[in-house]
Amino acid sequence: MTRRSCDGAGLLAAFRAAAANLEAHVEEVNALNVYPVPDGDTGSNMAATVRSALQELDAIDGERPAVDRVADAVSHGTLMGARGNSGVILSQILRGMAQAAAGKRRLNGPDLAHALTLATRTAYSAVAKPVEGTILSVIREAGAAAVDRAERDGDLEEVLTAAVQAAERAVALTPTQLDILREAGVVDAGGQGLYRLFQGALRHLVGEAPTPSVPLAQPRLSALVSRADEGFGYETMYLLTGRELLDVDTIRTHLESIGESVLVAGDARAVKIHVHNEHPDNVIAFGLSLGALSRVSVENLDEQARERREARAGHFASEPVGAGIVPVVAASAPGHEAGVDGAVGMAADAVDVFTPAAVAEEDLPGPGVVAVVAGDGLARVFAEWGVEVVHGGQSANPSTGELLEVCRRVRAREIILLPNNPNVCLAAQQAARVCREKRIVVVPTRNAAEGHAALLKLDLKRDAEANLAPMLAAARAVQTVQVTRAVRDARVDGRLVRRGQTIALGPDDGLLAAGDDVTETILRTVEGLRPGYELLALYYGEGADLDEAEELARRLGEAHRGVEIEVVHGGQPHYRYLISAE
Repeated sequence: MTRRSCDGAGLLAAFRAAAANLEAHVEEVNALNVYPVPDGDTGSNMAATVRSALQELDAIDGERPAVDRVADAVSHGTLMGARGNSGVILSQILRGMAQAAAGKRRLNGPDLAHALTLATRTAYSAVAKPVEGTILSVIREAGAAAVDRAERDGDLEEVLTAAVQAAERAVALTPTQLDILREAGVVDAGGQGLYRLFQGALRHLVGEAPTPSVPLAQPRLSALVSRADEGFGYETMYLLTGRELLDVDTIRTHLESIGESVLVAGDARAVKIHVHNEHPDNVIAFGLSLGALSRVSVENLDEQARERREARAGHFASEPVGAGIVPVVAASAPGHEAGVDGAVGMAADAVDVFTPAAVAEEDLPGPGVVAVVAGDGLARVFAEWGVEVVHGGQSANPSTGELLEVCRRVRAREIILLPNNPNVCLAAQQAARVCREKRIVVVPTRNAAEGHAALLKLDLKRDAEANLAPMLAAARAVQTVQVTRAVRDARVDGRLVRRGQTIALGPDDGLLAAGDDVTETILRTVEGLRPGYELLALYYGEGADLDEAEELARRLGEAHRGVEIEVVHGGQPHYRYLISAE
């Protein structure tokens, strides 16, 4: 006989079984990495996110909780424990499900179908540019199948079975939706993790144990979560006062269709607009169609980037180490519990929920800076500039809660947060969204070299939001390369990479070069960079030493006369070198 519904205790037990099933398949999911690099961590991030919810559930173990109490605990736990892009999106899926459970003591089939529908909406709204062939496609198909089954059969078991089967089919279809997956004939890791989670809940419902992990016949790849292409061109800013009530979401959607780095902050009466694109006239014309404009500013970001490169040497000559950077001093964290109503969004969304607090006497002027950094050497580089460092990065992603804790103890009313890793960006943005007692603005830096370049552009006379665009432009003006070793055979960007080869990746993980010799591969990669840079910085990490780095610097100096070569101990794990050219 099928299960028609469950109470709070049943939901709690099902979630624990789901977590156990995901845990059993962590290494399977970790193996599904876009590139054959030694730091695939999607499964670890999803499992760590779920473990945070289990800790939250331990607090209500002695109760006889209703469904909504369990769902709220899961939502809050995953929100604060979310790690990596996959973990953040999973937290939003569970947040949507929790919203559907509000006020319910039991959960039946239609309730579950509704929960999965809200989960889909919440997850899609959490990503600025959703991409098909990812975890988003999987939750959408699971929700649609659940609704279809619920309209014909209201049993909880039948609805969950339909959702799990649809999730499995959706995962199998991800290679047909993304070129990178189709080329390799593989599936998405985040989607596979979500399927394993749902599968565990179903197996519990029908009285079966979690499925054992089976070694993969061949490694499969995962698509990266969509990242905004933070381009240059022109930066257009203005204050728009509407002739009629403004629809902030519609404005943001339109601007995202014509530009990048879109920030829209305000309410139905007036909004602050910020956008990058090649046609500022279109941005201004759109604003004029809705109301009156003031404080209009148009800047050529390409020109700013060139000016910054020219001024860099003078900056170091005139500024002592740490000048112009807020010295961060730890203080006790305010006794504030973040709510669970924050969604992942662009940094501007943090403005919508920020509630100004009184300035404490000990607060320091200007925005504070928090940076996520992997490697002791790189950590020292940032700490010398007075930055509060969060140790972590690829394969060690800090959670939303950990980022919040550090940001809250910094003695500044505003925080500029540098994630320095694409897989930390969503957790950083989620922290910005839920922090209510101070403003957190995220500059989406993709590695520590971009973070350092952004840091040099910080202007303490401007607020955090005003620093966002120039710091991001500075970060993107730097060319960066990450050098590591392939851990398996793979076809990347149409090229065959063999296990053990040195591979050089761009800031968005595009393959720049691969070869058997470390030095020759790096020389070939640097030769392919855009000309015009004056400084090459070599941050050497795991697998390299000072002697090797100095010899590499000598070879690069011979090949690129007139370019300054700087060797720095980074100590970063997994990546032999992080190279920046500016």
